[in-house]
Amino acid sequence: MEKLDLTKMYKTYYSAATKPELKNIGPVQYISVTGKGDPSGKEFGDNIQLLYAVAYALKFMCKTDGNDFTVPKLEALWDFDTKKYANISMEDTPAVVPRSEWTYRLMIRMPDFVRQKQIASAIRQAIIKKKLPQAEKVEFYKLNEGKVVDMMHIGPFDKEMETLEHMQTFIKANNLKKNGQHHEIYLSDFRKTIPEKLKTILREPVK
Repeated sequence: MEKLDLTKMYKTYYSAATKPELKNIGPVQYISVTGKGDPSGKEFGDNIQLLYAVAYALKFMCKTDGNDFTVPKLEALWDFDTKKYANISMEDTPAVVPRSEWTYRLMIRMPDFVRQKQIASAIRQAIIKKKLPQAEKVEFYKLNEGKVVDMMHIGPFDKEMETLEHMQTFIKANNLKKNGQHHEIYLSDFRKTIPEKLKTILREPVK
């Protein structure tokens, strides 16, 4: 049985240059879980565990049906209260908005053949077999970002402002405007990789 690898199938989605680029990203389906607070906190780590428990339940369910796939990279959409923190430039946001004030949607992309009924079944498996009652928070999510600007960030998360500054300059130079939530794709496992070696795609929907 050939195993589907979404990172190889969708190379444009899972890659970025070390300078800003304009792309078009079509509709994508995910399993996801939402939360709020510091990404170094326990709740964030627990939510990652929930998401992967459901992702692997889905993988083995699909493998039994003859549709095996590699579980893709972790992703997240990030947002904050724009009324409370108004008129902040994109590159200054990480430094100005406290970590405790960030809301997030953790996501793992799913192949097109995965159906919502299977996701519901995988959630039940995680709750019963893995004894993770909070897995009920996991849900199906679909996103159609359309036009985006993205760039590869190499290094610690607290240095993202430097990369975002390059992206903001590109956005302004091309008469574009922000049009959605800040999107990150974690090509490295930040739980195991030293900060200097981290590779993260930073993506901004624009119009």
